[in-house]
Amino acid sequence: MTDAIVLQRERGLLTLQLNRPDKKNALTRAMYTQMAEALEQADADVDIRAVLIQGSSECFTAGNDIGDFLEQPPSDLDSPPFHFMKSLLNCRKPVIAAVAGAAVGIGTTLLVHCDLVYVSRDARLRMPFVNLGLCPEFGSSLILPRLLGHAKAAELLLLGEGFTGEQAAAWGIATEALGNGEAALAKAREVAERFETLAPGAVQVTKQLMKSVDREQLRRVIEEEGALFVQRLKSPEAIAALSGFITRR
Repeated sequence: MTDAIVLQRERGLLTLQLNRPDKKNALTRAMYTQMAEALEQADADVDIRAVLIQGSSECFTAGNDIGDFLEQPPSDLDSPPFHFMKSLLNCRKPVIAAVAGAAVGIGTTLLVHCDLVYVSRDARLRMPFVNLGLCPEFGSSLILPRLLGHAKAAELLLLGEGFTGEQAAAWGIATEALGNGEAALAKAREVAERFETLAPGAVQVTKQLMKSVDREQLRRVIEEEGALFVQRLKSPEAIAALSGFITRR
């Protein structure tokens, strides 16, 4: 499973590439752990100036690997998915995301914790938590209503409606929408490499200031969502929906 996340260090840039093309880059416990550890190591490494998270030019991630999820569901807030969330939330270095194709579940919610997000116009983003008998995670129940207003956030979270990369950029979830996946990946890398020449201390202080507003409230919401998410995984609704997903696949 180590090849499911390809880590590439090039000068001051660390790239985390999701690499399970046969599974649409669906995330397993091992992948969450590897990404969390890579973010923590990058945060502590003075030579790393920025982190780039990307999939391929065809797919970012289909979200959680449901089979892996059902085999050993997260049981507490120290489980691998929540470890990854905490590592991304705490990362002091700029985090840039490049998104093409599908970005499902946490593939969408992680974007609001990145500093710069470049998407292909036809990227397909969706947060189908309710559709799977679950609830929102990673602070999305707080951030999205503030960003989009309650009515639009309700459409995305209560109905699980999908949206495009172009819409993501228009709504402020993404920085910019580009023509295709290759263009999104190229733009994200170009921007990420700019941090190699910017004063790292100034960059980190600026990120700290931008993220400091309501930070503790966000932490509390993420913990509350996580606890409820763990409970929902045990509910008859979620068990039926997730099992049905596996059967249909």
